[in-house]
Parts: sequence; structure tokens; C-alpha cells
Amino acid sequence: MRRLSLRYPNGMLALRGVDLDVQAGEFLVVLGGNGCGKTTLLRCVTRALTPTEGQVWVDGEDMIQVAGAGLRRLRQRIAMVWQQPSLVRRRSVVTNVACGALARNNTLWTNLGGLPAATLPEALACLGQVALAHLADRRAGTLSGGQAQRVAIARALMQRPAVLLADEPVASLDPEAAHDIMRLLKQLAHQQNLAVLCVLHQVDLALAYADRIVGMRDGMVVLDQPRSELSIDTIQPLYLQRVA
Repeated sequence: MRRLSLRYPNGMLALRGVDLDVQAGEFLVVLGGNGCGKTTLLRCVTRALTPTEGQVWVDGEDMIQVAGAGLRRLRQRIAMVWQQPSLVRRRSVVTNVACGALARNNTLWTNLGGLPAATLPEALACLGQVALAHLADRRAGTLSGGQAQRVAIARALMQRPAVLLADEPVASLDPEAAHDIMRLLKQLAHQQNLAVLCVLHQVDLALAYADRIVGMRDGMVVLDQPRSELSIDTIQPLYLQRVA
């Protein structure tokens, strides 16, 4: 993304000229205090919000300049994982995962809630990537929090994305499950050659798993370094002071 800015109708400037690259195979974590612009950044990348200014490049195309079918096609290349997995609790795990393919299987049958049978083998393969193939037939409502988040990640993989965005994906998990999800996201970035951009509050998890850490404050990128060059002391100012 280049010079990404967003001004709300009330005049508040939420993003201020953000320049940021996420490479294929990289696990990038964005840190910053509440209101610094982290989630707004993700919403602009997906075009849930339209930036006031700037560019968002995916597969060599600027998402800000496309609309209609072109925008829908590019959006399919960006998968999203949220804090809450939002699974259909009464349906099976594998069916929940298969729902990730609905955008490329838009038919009357799928609009009525059906799933193409051809998607199920791929859904099982995606479950295998998150080590939950053995739970394929279980009802989603019976899963633990960590298992449910893994299923949500498998569902995202069903989009066949180039970019995986994760907005506070471990905020609702216990420490052990949080570490498991962070390890999984890093593994997927490296083994599947995905560009993974993860918004977090937990500095310790960022330092343990990120390849690169970006710090935001007041809608701006104020820190962008490899994780190996950072420490809690160098990151803490993101949370202790604000730009005037």
C-alpha cells in the first residue's frame, strides 16, 4: 500500500500516508494502542472502507481503482480471520470450511445454502493444513476456542488467498491456544508462501513469532523493523506516548 490515508466525514484523520509492503512468505505483525489505526488499515485493505487517498496493490492491481466484478475478484485473493471465528455451530467442521469457497461458486444452489460436493475434498485438505482433519464431521459448536479459530483459518484458506489478514485472532484465547494460533499463522506464511498481516495487542507474541513488526501511532507507521532487531523496550513507547 502507498500513501494510504482515510479521513472520516467528521474530519478525523484515521490514517496518515501509510506506506507498507507485505511480501509473500512473510509474517508481519502490526502493533499499537487502541485507536492508532490498526483495524482501520485492515478495513481499507479489504475495501470495507474506501481510503481518501492512496493505493492498495494486490496481484499487480490497485484495489482502489477497480469496482464491480474486478473488485470482487481481487477481494477473493484476500482472506480475513477475525477475533471471533463466527462458525455455523450446528453444521459440521468440514462444511464450515467449505463455505470459504462460496465466492467462487456463486450459483442458485449456493445462494440457497447448498455447497458444491466438489469443494469437500479441498476443505478436508485445508483442515489438514491446520491439523484438524480428524474433526471434519464434528459439529462446530462442540469445538474449543482454539479449535474453532483453526477452523476459521482453514475456511480462509479455502479462498485460495494470496494475502491473509488477521485482526486480533488470539484475543479471546487462553495463552496456550494463542501460542498455537501464532505458530500456525507463521507456518502458513512460510510453507504456503502467503503474505500474512496480523494485528495484535500482545507484544510478547509479536516478539516470539513475527518476521517483522510494524508499529502504528496516530494513524501513522512509526516503526518498521525485523523482529530480531526489536525488544519490549523499543516497542513500549507505542503505548506510552502519542505524537503531538
